[in-house]
Amino acid sequence: MRYIPLGFSLLFAVLSAPTLAADAEAGLLAVKSLGGVNGQALACAETKVAARARELMLAHAPKTQRFGAAYEEATQEAYTAQTRSGQACASATELTARLNALALRLSDALPVAAK
Repeated sequence: MRYIPLGFSLLFAVLSAPTLAADAEAGLLAVKSLGGVNGQALACAETKVAARARELMLAHAPKTQRFGAAYEEATQEAYTAQTRSGQACASATELTARLNALALRLSDALPVAAK
């Protein structure tokens, strides 16, 4: 077994911290966007789209209060905005296209952990 000096380990941790923070922020933004699509889908009774949004959330997002709250808040805001706006709902095809784009962002920012 090789010994790695403590100083090197600390240096690596310090240098990688900004990258981890940027990845977490990108992931958080993607989760918020996902919640937005979920809320709109729920308001428009697009249950298959909402179910896929939930699946993506469960597969990619860390199981933390921060990510869960961001998703729930974005869902509620989008649902309320859609129901209060009086505007026509986006089609299932449009919502699915948004989910597909978000799935790619989530894969980059928050890869699924190997089981």
